[in-house]
Amino acid sequence: MVQAVFSQVNLVVKDMDKTLAFYRRLGVEIPDDAIWSTPSGIHHVTLGGAGAVDMEFDSHALARRYNRGYEAERGRVLLGFSLPSREAVDALFDDLVTHEHQALQPPYDAFWGARYAIVEDPDGNPVGLMSPSDDAHRAPPPAL
Repeated sequence: MVQAVFSQVNLVVKDMDKTLAFYRRLGVEIPDDAIWSTPSGIHHVTLGGAGAVDMEFDSHALARRYNRGYEAERGRVLLGFSLPSREAVDALFDDLVTHEHQALQPPYDAFWGARYAIVEDPDGNPVGLMSPSDDAHRAPPPAL
């Protein structure tokens, strides 16, 4: 049997311009040659990753514990972005919320030791912002 390798997340978006502006503000490089458009507008964007893509599975109970804004109806996909420091998480979260992106989980020290926050992209997809984990900020996991 052929083993499948996770390699892509594909989001169908309502407003391509808002989506591109959001991810560019997040720091994602979107080169012009990655964008396919016709006279009626942009229809497809292909981005290559800089490294391995992580995929994780979380229960509804756990998602409710690390994301105050969690609602199963909002979406069951969370896109995770790593940031270099705890301060960077706070700063980017503040910038995105200032630019009218919905806050789902304000930055906090997560039990796994990282600084963590969640915002929504223009289509309501949760986007996690996470610093490296620091043992000094670890705590026991919540009771589920």
